[in-house]
Amino acid sequence: MQKLITGLTSRLVIAVPYLWLLVLFLIPFFIVFKMSLSQVAMAIPAYSPAFNFTDSFAEIWAKVKQLSFDNYFWLLEDALYYKAYLSSLKIALISTALTLLIGYPMAYGIARSPLKHRPMLLMMVILPFWTSFLIRVYAWIAILKPEGLLNQFLIWANIIDTPLIILNTDTAIYIGIVYSYLPFMVLPLYAALEKMDHSLIEAAQDLGCPPLAAFWKITFPLSLSGVAAGCFLVFIPAMGEFVIPDLLGGSQTLMIGKTIWSEFFSNRDWPVASAVAVVLLLILIVPIVIFQKMQARMQEKG
Repeated sequence: MQKLITGLTSRLVIAVPYLWLLVLFLIPFFIVFKMSLSQVAMAIPAYSPAFNFTDSFAEIWAKVKQLSFDNYFWLLEDALYYKAYLSSLKIALISTALTLLIGYPMAYGIARSPLKHRPMLLMMVILPFWTSFLIRVYAWIAILKPEGLLNQFLIWANIIDTPLIILNTDTAIYIGIVYSYLPFMVLPLYAALEKMDHSLIEAAQDLGCPPLAAFWKITFPLSLSGVAAGCFLVFIPAMGEFVIPDLLGGSQTLMIGKTIWSEFFSNRDWPVASAVAVVLLLILIVPIVIFQKMQARMQEKG
């Protein structure tokens, strides 16, 4: 009886995350994928064919035969979409690299700080999450605009004579993304660095290894799992970011999140917008799957 209860409990524990993925990921994905195979229509919903639970099997099969991949071919024909993908990829990669350069020293400093100070330092890292994301982005508008706090300070310090044009540029987008997603980089890096055996560094230095060389040969390789996790946590949301480019970027800023929003709400072309979203999801899933396979191979070799 005890074994039966234990078996049911273990299966329930495993079933909960699978149920979560089914309800909140797989089912919505198939709905969006079905929309991407439909055609735009002046109706509610704004696409056809639309399936109903009351349809007979013959009616459902007739509607299934109307589905096509025309919207995906349209993405290949219109330069707007692949330019948006490339622009989003560039901005996401640069933002991730900048976040890593800033977040790694922060995580390293927290991991090497006295144990009693670490909770306070970690709280300071996640403190921005206590306020609304939208309010924090709007605050950067007040800081970066020509008459904003940053330009006023630089002029007061006699560093510049005329205000810098930062708002409504890609630079403002980089600043907004790095600031907003920095905790997602710091926390996994801290988790990897905190459990590292620092006696390895001491042993390397006792053997004559310079501190910088010891860092690159010991510390950084041992923290690669945190680097990979932090980069994925920043890159994935940055790739589809909409709010930051819309508020801090200029009208010429082209990102896939803004493109999807325009297709859904301005053009009301739900099928094309769904196709854009499906392609974006596939672009994000492929590197994750490749990374997981590489990790599995490394663990097998180790």
